[in-house]
Amino acid sequence: MRPPRVVLASDKFKGSLTATQVADALEEGLRRRWAELVRQGRASGTPDVRRVPVADGGDGTLDAALAAGFRRVPLTVTGPLGDPVPAAWARRDDVAVVELADCSGLLRLPAPPTSSSALASTTTGTGEAVAAALRSGCREVLLGLGGSASTDGGAGLLRGLGAVLGGTSDTRRPVTATHVDLAPVRALLAGRRLVLATDVDNPLLGEHGAAAVYGPQKGAGPADVALLEADLARWADLLEDTAGRSGCRDVPGAGAAGGVGFGAVAGGGATVASGVGAVLALVGFAAALDGADLVVTGEGSLDEQSLRGKAPVGVQAAAAEAGVPTVAVCGRTTLDRTTLTAAGFAAVHAVTDLQPEPARAMAEAATYVEVLGARVAEGWADGWADSGPGPVTPARGPAGRRG
Repeated sequence: MRPPRVVLASDKFKGSLTATQVADALEEGLRRRWAELVRQGRASGTPDVRRVPVADGGDGTLDAALAAGFRRVPLTVTGPLGDPVPAAWARRDDVAVVELADCSGLLRLPAPPTSSSALASTTTGTGEAVAAALRSGCREVLLGLGGSASTDGGAGLLRGLGAVLGGTSDTRRPVTATHVDLAPVRALLAGRRLVLATDVDNPLLGEHGAAAVYGPQKGAGPADVALLEADLARWADLLEDTAGRSGCRDVPGAGAAGGVGFGAVAGGGATVASGVGAVLALVGFAAALDGADLVVTGEGSLDEQSLRGKAPVGVQAAAAEAGVPTVAVCGRTTLDRTTLTAAGFAAVHAVTDLQPEPARAMAEAATYVEVLGARVAEGWADGWADSGPGPVTPARGPAGRRG
């Protein structure tokens, strides 16, 4: 069996491994097993491995950009609770990448989210990072939305970009402004492009909106959700009227990152793009596919949310368009073989096939992902492409957190 030309294009295994660490483990396992197959006379040569860590616009987007050759630019920004936090953005030529999770994410809270942090958190730091990139001469900023600690409708983002918000009566709730001056934002963004990378299509308001769907993940109780919803509705009226842009609250993705999608579109004229699609273009995935035999993608939990545009499905779709089959690796999957086949995966391998105990599966993820890399090599040598998805044991426990 000749050696495959393989593209490793996995997202992170949230809580366990970064996308780069997943690639490290997969490559180690794949190369080690292929060498064994060569010694056994079952294979020949050496695999050609190309590494393209990916993300879907959430946490990990900055790392994907850095792995693709962008330069890290450190800075200090206002954290979600108003304290200064160290963060960074990435630059290549005149294109910048800013990750909201790095500046204003749940990971920046000093403790697990609470009711008070759910109401008070702001995305000002994200706006400061975008502003820094624009002032440095960048003409385009890709802003990855996801992992936000805030439900501020993008009010903080706009403030960080220079907007003047007045009439705020409660500093614990950043969306209570009664008037807003967008002139500084328009001046900063003139002739520049702000692109929002997100994998969600929620509107700003309603049962599928930012407060109702994502507020509880940020510590908001039922009363808090109702309060946030009312604040966002008033903010939407104010910002759409000020900006002269009606209907922005209903744009798919307006509810992303606690409504930052809305604030950026209405107040900054941003465009919304598929998170994984934007990242794949950024990291040069199409070029990496040239001449490839196989793509290996994955994430921590391959589940129903994955089918709505998460990184593995986006990678598979792009690979399929180029005629390249895709194998998925994951911490766990809750999808059955029929669903995985319909999603286009030639094989799927999960850590929980090897270690069903969640704590050990996450703590020793690198070791198990190496084994999965070896299974990919074995499957290629055995002609897995003719057999459909391989070992799949749907798991419904906590192993392999989302993403």
